[in-house]
Amino acid sequence: MRTAFFLLSMLLMGIGGYAQTTVRGTVSDESGNPVPGANVVIIGTTVGATADFDGNFVLETSEAPPFDLRVTSVGYSSATVSVSSNNQTLSITLAEAQTFLDEVVISASRTPERIFESPVSVERFGLKEIKNTSAESFYSGLQNLKGVDINTNSLTFQSINTRGFATFANVRFMQLVDGMDNTAPGLNFVLGNLVGMSELEVQSVEILPGASSALYGAGAFNGILFMNSKSPFDFQGISAYFKTGFTQQDAAGTNPYYDFGIRAAHAFSDKLAIKANFSFLQGEDWHANDAQDLLRPGADRTNPAYDGLNVYGDEVSTLLNFDALAGLPSGTVGASQVSRTGYAEGDLLNYGAQSVKTDFSVYYRPFANDFEIIYNGRVGRGNTIYQGANRYAIRDFTLQQHRLEFRNNNFFVRGYITSENAGNSYDTRFAAININRRWKSDTQWFTEYAQTFIGARLGIGTGVQLDEDAAHAVARQVADSGRLVPGTPQFQRAFNEVTSDGDLTTGAKFIDNTKFRHVDANYNFSHLTSDFADIMIGGSFREYELNSSGTIFTDFDGPITYNEYGAYLQVQKKFLEDRLKFTGSVRYDKNEFFDGFFSPRASLLATLGRERNHNVRFSVQQGFRNPTTQDLFIGLNAGRAILVGSAPDNLDRDVRTFDLSAAGQTLTGSPTATVVGRQAYENAFSLNSVQRGAPQAVETPLVKPEEITAFELGYRAQIGKVAIDLSGYYNQYNNFISNTTVLVPFYGTAGDNTLSLLALQNGDFFAYQNYTNSLAEIESYGATIGIDAKVFGNFDFGVNYTYADLEFDQAAFPDFRTNFNTPNHKVKASFGNTELFKNFGFNVNYRWSDTYFWQATFADGQIPSFSVLDAQVNYAVPSLKSIFKLGGSNILGQEYFSAVGTGAVGSIFYVSWTVNP
Repeated sequence: MRTAFFLLSMLLMGIGGYAQTTVRGTVSDESGNPVPGANVVIIGTTVGATADFDGNFVLETSEAPPFDLRVTSVGYSSATVSVSSNNQTLSITLAEAQTFLDEVVISASRTPERIFESPVSVERFGLKEIKNTSAESFYSGLQNLKGVDINTNSLTFQSINTRGFATFANVRFMQLVDGMDNTAPGLNFVLGNLVGMSELEVQSVEILPGASSALYGAGAFNGILFMNSKSPFDFQGISAYFKTGFTQQDAAGTNPYYDFGIRAAHAFSDKLAIKANFSFLQGEDWHANDAQDLLRPGADRTNPAYDGLNVYGDEVSTLLNFDALAGLPSGTVGASQVSRTGYAEGDLLNYGAQSVKTDFSVYYRPFANDFEIIYNGRVGRGNTIYQGANRYAIRDFTLQQHRLEFRNNNFFVRGYITSENAGNSYDTRFAAININRRWKSDTQWFTEYAQTFIGARLGIGTGVQLDEDAAHAVARQVADSGRLVPGTPQFQRAFNEVTSDGDLTTGAKFIDNTKFRHVDANYNFSHLTSDFADIMIGGSFREYELNSSGTIFTDFDGPITYNEYGAYLQVQKKFLEDRLKFTGSVRYDKNEFFDGFFSPRASLLATLGRERNHNVRFSVQQGFRNPTTQDLFIGLNAGRAILVGSAPDNLDRDVRTFDLSAAGQTLTGSPTATVVGRQAYENAFSLNSVQRGAPQAVETPLVKPEEITAFELGYRAQIGKVAIDLSGYYNQYNNFISNTTVLVPFYGTAGDNTLSLLALQNGDFFAYQNYTNSLAEIESYGATIGIDAKVFGNFDFGVNYTYADLEFDQAAFPDFRTNFNTPNHKVKASFGNTELFKNFGFNVNYRWSDTYFWQATFADGQIPSFSVLDAQVNYAVPSLKSIFKLGGSNILGQEYFSAVGTGAVGSIFYVSWTVNP
């Protein structure tokens, strides 16, 4: 055992290097206050340390003096100090930064570097910004960064995106929490910060806009958000916050809002430290009550085919040929499309929003140096609303992540598991549909409607012939007689039964216990190769396990598993007295269903000016995105269409039985028709061609990875108290993953004979949504410019502008939907002062968004332009180690939408107390 331990120790020390030089010091600001979290790094290496809560640090390295240290912290200018001997003690003072360009980021190159030296665009939100954010949470505050969009789905579910192409199911944007992808495995996207990180635990947030596949793989297609937590060695003690206030919305009124969090961290020695976090948020979600009929603009509930936007159950409709049903000559009483009576969204869900987050970590440094072993467990549970193909009431949703990591300044090996449990979540549309059906079957309801309408038009039994509108009103009244009324015990009983039933033909429950297992590793050879270049290698492996019991995926016979893996190499080299920096990287990824893909990136950064305060950067990279678990294996009836994934073995797994009309029975001799998912790809009509009146058969190719070539040109400058950061990008897409809607006839072969056309005529078909790649040539482009400055002495002022657009030939590809969902123009501005006078600060943020077209599976429509004003004032009480804040988001109360079908976003007003911030 002693021999084995000795060999293991030698191996670990060989990786981490012997600590031959020790440097101690204290980092403080110009007022003598400690600067906790300050980064101390040996220039030319990645070796460094972090100051603790009192500003103290200890750096141990194999580097022999003399060498130089660069000391950085958010909100301060960097400082360079020289180390001339071992066991030297330093006293370092940082001046408040005039700009944000000195802040250190890790995400852009997977190694620490100043924003000013980053080879690509990057945004950072650190301790200073968290403290001063005017939004109700640090996560909401991210929308004030340039080039960053937040689409508000719910009070507790905000979807972050950059550079367009986003819905709430944002599968093109990755979010990493301490290196873990916290994408919900079955949903394939991040639920905002519903199950993320408490603001007490966040040390910094970094956002990389645009493609980053060369370093981060398939999910890093449109951008990445990194949340980095505080180390229990550096940030010790107990801290807490409490917020209370209210939300205000026209549809919901005024409702209480609560948010509470506590963090505890303690280092028992220089080898062992632990930390734990708990946070709880509760409030009233934004009510959605739009009753407009998007399919028939201007129609109201008197229309027999009414289908309201936030009214569900009325999607069930049929064409009633009253003349044929009554055996009358054609044109006697006619025919009408008729829908069942629906329920308003407010009748089908409780708008209580909730988020509960907990995590626990153990940090162990066996040799009391930079080598660490970390266990981290996170569990989040919440109630929210998700809008995808339908509106889903996410109730008691749980996401768990467990991570074991080995690391030092030069390497890490990380393994983690992410699993979700849908809890008591359900689909509101199917809740309404099946509550109706539990009370009265579709056949009975439409039969009663038709009989009553025919009788009313002909005056049977009364001798009075009603006009068409009156006859429809009477028919609906009779068919709805005895209908379950919200608020009654009968309705509640049916609701409980439906929302606990996972079979969407009879229920609405959302069952999902999907998970993935992930391992990634990285080694930075810079400490060995810095004389030549900084070289880094890494790789990852992921296995998915789909488990929805056949309710979402076609996993009715057991969980579905598949895997993907990748590896990357990066080289950085500085030339011309460090004025020119080259960064080159390449990554190879392989998914078991597709060929492998190489994604290279190359960038040049030129530092200009006598003071080295200007730079120009250029980068080009290729990226890709693998089809998601749903793109491959979904098998879900969403009401208006059946979604069928296009993995080769999924096409024959999705089998459905449909009732045929009378005409269908006559033609086939059977009262039912069986449709296999493969028919949606191989035997169907284009929806667009049918709507044009010229049905055209279409075969849908199976989905394959999506590709992007991204170009970026940028400029940064630090001129006195003014910082300028501007960039422009141009993206070309190939094999853009998209959905296409087709109509599958219940009999006949599409395009070969008239039998399939007769199926269309008789209504004997169903809509299917396929997953494929568009042949359209798609280009997107845009630009951002941001200016940050100190004005009027000590006031912080910032303003930024973002432009985004795309091009493709819609006329040539009428069925293709880009889901760009991004305004062409956005303007954001901020103004504040962290110390207007002693211990008192304030901050104001303003955002304006241009109008844009929203396109998604739930609904399409125009989003009007909107303006939002957030503000806060704060007062510090050092004797209590406390900060008190009074603030509000959207304080002018101008409600706005970020998508069609959601509730209007109202105002949040709050007061908060943070202890030991």
